[in-house]
Amino acid sequence: GPIYTLLVAAFGWGIWRSAGRNRAVRIVGGLILAYASLGLLWPFAAMHPREVLAARGGTLSDTLHVVLGAMTVFLMFLAIGFGATAFGKRFRLYSIASIVVLLAFGGLTFLEAPRLQTNLPTPWIGLWERINISVFLLWVVMLATMLWRTGSAHEEIAEGGTSCLRPRV
Repeated sequence: GPIYTLLVAAFGWGIWRSAGRNRAVRIVGGLILAYASLGLLWPFAAMHPREVLAARGGTLSDTLHVVLGAMTVFLMFLAIGFGATAFGKRFRLYSIASIVVLLAFGGLTFLEAPRLQTNLPTPWIGLWERINISVFLLWVVMLATMLWRTGSAHEEIAEGGTSCLRPRV
């Protein structure tokens, strides 16, 4: 957890610093930093086993787990949304596809979640959650690739050339 939080924070800071005048990229960097900051709270949001929840043994940490999960997903969607506007059409379409997949598997997770509290089987919920985090992390890799390919946001646009990081007017 702490290593992931530090790495995500460093990535967000790097995005922020390299954004130049590109407002969308700067916002994505800030959202990634906010996403990383939630990592500081996760140790206080441990979820009890389903048997404990079914026996009404849930505590504030279980509620915090749900709240942090919702905040995390919200920040993920915002980052993807703003990131989609920062680059060309292909990255925008990829971002939209990522959001569709996140919505689909998030919906599947949401449908199974109430079964946890009643100690009923949820054989696929872990898979749905892992697909969601994998889709987001793959989007982050693609974002990093776009930033790497285009170089620094501060680079000058060559005569007749284009840059994906050029501020939109």
